[in-house]
Amino acid sequence: MRAWFVVGPGPVEGDPLRLVERPVPVPGADELLVRVRACGVCRTDLHVTEGDLPVHRAGVTPGHEVVGEVAGTGSGVEDFAVGDRVGVAWLRRTDGVCRYCARGAENLCPGSQYTGWDADGGYAEYTTVPAGFAYRLPGALDDVTAAPLLCAGIIGFRALRRSGLPEGGRLGLYGFGGSAHLCAQVALAEGATVHVVTRGEAARRLALELGAASARDLPGPPPEPLDAAILFAPVGDLVPVALRALDRGGVLALAGIHLSDVPPLRYETELFYEKELRSVTANTRADGREFLTLAARYGVRATTHPYPAARAPQALRDLKAGRFDGAAVLVTDEF
Repeated sequence: MRAWFVVGPGPVEGDPLRLVERPVPVPGADELLVRVRACGVCRTDLHVTEGDLPVHRAGVTPGHEVVGEVAGTGSGVEDFAVGDRVGVAWLRRTDGVCRYCARGAENLCPGSQYTGWDADGGYAEYTTVPAGFAYRLPGALDDVTAAPLLCAGIIGFRALRRSGLPEGGRLGLYGFGGSAHLCAQVALAEGATVHVVTRGEAARRLALELGAASARDLPGPPPEPLDAAILFAPVGDLVPVALRALDRGGVLALAGIHLSDVPPLRYETELFYEKELRSVTANTRADGREFLTLAARYGVRATTHPYPAARAPQALRDLKAGRFDGAAVLVTDEF
């Protein structure tokens, strides 16, 4: 099979990915072999490729927003059959026995493993996934549209819930890429007023088309105080900016797995009046199932930009440069 792998982490402009022929993987006893149809291009893939995240597996194949078809099953799999359509997401495996798993917080499991970081992901013609961590996908969504839901959508949804947005509240989104534009659709469907702050002109247009009350670039603040905000851009300098935009008792959720250093915070202007700062760490499978159910109910749709899988490095470069709104998706029948 054809697959991309990280030769050595470094700037995507320097071509750290290499396309090679590899054997089709053999699924473990509890795993599915999945023929990849489409794979979203997530900012986390960029962090893995460029080395912003520490190497967990040398030469890993990135990609964790996978839509595919079951091509084989391990000896212990009973709930899936060859031909089933499945989604493969970021959370790949947990130990299932630690105190975090026991209390329903499997996203905090110290033994957790991740697709495209600890194990080879979807920038390939085939990948594997433990059957217990595969998602059944709504039939109404085509492969390309469904792919970004599997990380950008799920993580954005968890960030929305972590933000503690009250019913009918005012939500600020800082950055408006693949995850934020899906999160915004859920928030709007649930009655929120959404204000977007992002540098990209195309992203601002998309935000307004989706129903945002405002969309502007820095340095201007949102037009009204916010009950909650989510920082999607991996820019630590925006943390105090977003905190200052919060109303009393507001919450800022940090949605990314990587964030540049946060500057010193002033207590009086950025944290006083019971403002809160919360991080977001991966997701639980319950998050994923709930989001996919709501996405189907609310008609959440990803704005997508398909790329042939053979052009994965270009998709990552375009993501880094902010050359598209929404989400890029690799299509493997064009490898």
